[in-house]
Amino acid sequence: MTDPNAIQPSALDQLPDRDPEETAEWQASLDAVAREAGPHRAAYLMRRTLERAEAGGIALPKLLETDYVNTIPTSAEPGLPGDPEMEARITAWNRWNAAAMVTRGSKHGVGGHIATFASAAWLYETGFNHFFKGKEADGSGDQLYIQGHASPGIYARAFLDGRLNEHHLDHFRQESGGNGLPSYPHPRRLPWLWEFPTVSMGLGPLSAIYQARFNRYLTNRGIKDVSSSHVWAFLGDGEMDEPESTAALALAAREELDNLTFVINCNLQRLDGPVRANFKIVQELEAQFRGAGWNVVKTLWGTAWDELFALDTTGALVRRLREVPDAQIQTYQTRDAAYIRADFFGKDPALAELAKLLSDDKILECFHLSRGGHEARKVYAAYKAAVEHKGAPTVILAQTVKGHTLGEGFASKNANHQMKKLTVDEFKTMRDLLELPISDSQFVDGVVPYGHPGADSPEVRYLQERRAALGGPAPARRTHALAPLPAPAEKAFAAFDKGSGSQNVATTMAFVRLVKDLVRDKETGRRWVPIVPDEARTFGMESLFPSLGIYSPKGQTYEPVDRDQLMYYKEAKNGQILNEGITEAGSMADFIAASTAYATHGEAMIPFYIFYSMFGWQRTADQMWQLGDQLGRGFLVGATAGRTTLTGEGLQHADGHSPVIAATNPAALTYDPAFAYEVAVIVREGLRRMYGEAKPGEDQNVFYYLTVYNEPLPQPAKPQGLGIDEGVVKGLYRFNTAESAGLSPAANAARIQLLGSGTAIHWALQAQKLLAEEWGVAADVWSATSWSELRRDAMEADAALLRGEERVPYVRQALQGAEGPVLAVSDYMRQVPDQVAQWVEQDWSSLGADGFGLSDTREAARRHFGVDAQSIVVAALAQLAKRGEVKATAVKEAREKYGL
Repeated sequence: MTDPNAIQPSALDQLPDRDPEETAEWQASLDAVAREAGPHRAAYLMRRTLERAEAGGIALPKLLETDYVNTIPTSAEPGLPGDPEMEARITAWNRWNAAAMVTRGSKHGVGGHIATFASAAWLYETGFNHFFKGKEADGSGDQLYIQGHASPGIYARAFLDGRLNEHHLDHFRQESGGNGLPSYPHPRRLPWLWEFPTVSMGLGPLSAIYQARFNRYLTNRGIKDVSSSHVWAFLGDGEMDEPESTAALALAAREELDNLTFVINCNLQRLDGPVRANFKIVQELEAQFRGAGWNVVKTLWGTAWDELFALDTTGALVRRLREVPDAQIQTYQTRDAAYIRADFFGKDPALAELAKLLSDDKILECFHLSRGGHEARKVYAAYKAAVEHKGAPTVILAQTVKGHTLGEGFASKNANHQMKKLTVDEFKTMRDLLELPISDSQFVDGVVPYGHPGADSPEVRYLQERRAALGGPAPARRTHALAPLPAPAEKAFAAFDKGSGSQNVATTMAFVRLVKDLVRDKETGRRWVPIVPDEARTFGMESLFPSLGIYSPKGQTYEPVDRDQLMYYKEAKNGQILNEGITEAGSMADFIAASTAYATHGEAMIPFYIFYSMFGWQRTADQMWQLGDQLGRGFLVGATAGRTTLTGEGLQHADGHSPVIAATNPAALTYDPAFAYEVAVIVREGLRRMYGEAKPGEDQNVFYYLTVYNEPLPQPAKPQGLGIDEGVVKGLYRFNTAESAGLSPAANAARIQLLGSGTAIHWALQAQKLLAEEWGVAADVWSATSWSELRRDAMEADAALLRGEERVPYVRQALQGAEGPVLAVSDYMRQVPDQVAQWVEQDWSSLGADGFGLSDTREAARRHFGVDAQSIVVAALAQLAKRGEVKATAVKEAREKYGL
């Protein structure tokens, strides 16, 4: 068994010792210190030596943890500029109104959170007063990712500076009547204030990293210089358990994103109790971030602790702080001085002696009130260090008390996240603590009043002057009056109208070819942002590498192994492609940043993110909801789509349901195009709607989801005639009839309508031929490019009828007069086409690939799911037999004939 106390080998052991005698002297010195002064003194000397080595540029592994004290000592703190007393009064008003808003709302049962902002107030107020740049500042100002549960405090500040009124506050979480406030940061609900939706925890930190990265991308590509913009992400210590919270830490450090600061509010509590009851979350996070290469600033203790640290000549206090678990720190917050003397100081004789020098009031001040995150001077020092640090992102670990200033009933109580209100007496105690001029008479019928010093008060003038100096209000979202992007040349789209002739082409390849042409457009080509999660070669995009380049802030510091090939792997500082590695979550965060650049930076960018369709909505649907909430625009492309088209990959790769998930997102326009010309029509329409001349009443804040397939098939020419493009966009058009297909059905032949989407239309066309030649049945084939758009239109028609307006759903109009029953088929579960069944007047049936996928050939998989051409024939005959239009025996004969 290995001795845990034995000195373990290290990389240094592989190097020859040029002076063993000198090495032995150093080791003997360390042994002597440990023997004479104790192991704590030895450890102290070693830490200081390692810190000195690091500061001197000597290459040594970094310490992953430092003492449980402030990173910036009091002696090194810069002076707090401005008027600290005025800022304290402003913060007091905001604390009051945040608590009043939630308490008043609780009478209507709408809930809310009080304790989070109470703990984080100074983290926000210090930033608003001194750091956060507004939209009129250089570049695009700063980007603020506000912790969702702290939203009442942000509303309270907007109330103080006149951007909101009492009516708004009284309609917190009550939006249906208009002028209400959404519960959390929701840009779609309050688009002039909120930029980033953050309350789906974990998405805020991930998005903030990629937003900071995209800022660099815009600058390096020469789109817009936003090098002065800083990204601030406010997070909870409990939130850091979400895997997305830490998924991209290495990226931020690797790309030296010193335009990014995480502020983690370490109040040591999550929703149900302590974040790390038996451990220390601050130390854990410090090690995690330092290990990833971040600059870490700990702001743990307030000025009341300065006296205690000055008295700690033996290091006993620092050692005790390192060993006490978080849940016990939380307990000290609620216990009296006698308990703290016994449990904290009484564990060490040196601490017991130190405690004799402290009054009970001093002990309670330190353990109940004095946290670094509650003092503007401490927070200012941390923020200043963050923005001045170069070469790495910074995380600030600020210790606070959850429920601070809300009274003993709230502070550090496990249940305070679910506590929605204060009593009148608790408010009066809070008023006295905050020294606010609110009289008892203002509490009318037990209702807590809002507080405001007056529009022309010194507090409001000071607040507005500070914001003016920093570039205007914050947070704020601007919808820039951007000129519509010019439409690309028609040639790029028309190239697909003639079809592929004898060549088989997959729609994935057709989409990539279209994009290759569009990025060459002189007017809009530079605005395309291709995003791919390390699958570019799978999708045939490697030809874009040398022409567009893969974005890297360092350029290409090596000679690529394939440099002598035409399609070599080219990285460039101004590269256009974002190749994110194996991370769908990171790619989606990229997409969100690019898709909202029209508002964040006043620059319309056209992102397309191409991915295995199975690994898009299934893995990152939460981010796609975030995308819709953030009013993003662009193209999501689910490649290698369908449950039966990705030969051999099997269950985990076989997508039979992404359109179902996509249909749940109100901002997603989902298309399942069958042919290359349909892809071109949809992309052209998407560019017009999202970036061009919008039609009256048309919402531009949508995004498109296209499924494209990897199965090479003949691409037909676009049918001649009016309304094809309109049908493609609306979701359905007749591709051909039995007659136009040259099948010459008998005059009295039974007839059926076959509706197919995506690759399934090819099986429908084969079935059309079999039905005519072997069963004497005439079939017309329709291309259903979007089941969800058909459903959306039909639901809008239903709503119009309830308003007394006569309107016929498009799907019913399109199929009006079509003879026979309807049979719909797709490479997805039947639920996808069945979305529109209730609005179809004809008899309806459907086929789909329900269940799990499997590994096999395409033909075998389609037979397994019963969606191949022969299965379509049997299903069609069954429908017609039910109506008495073909013999009942025909169904059995067909099953036997085709081996079904």
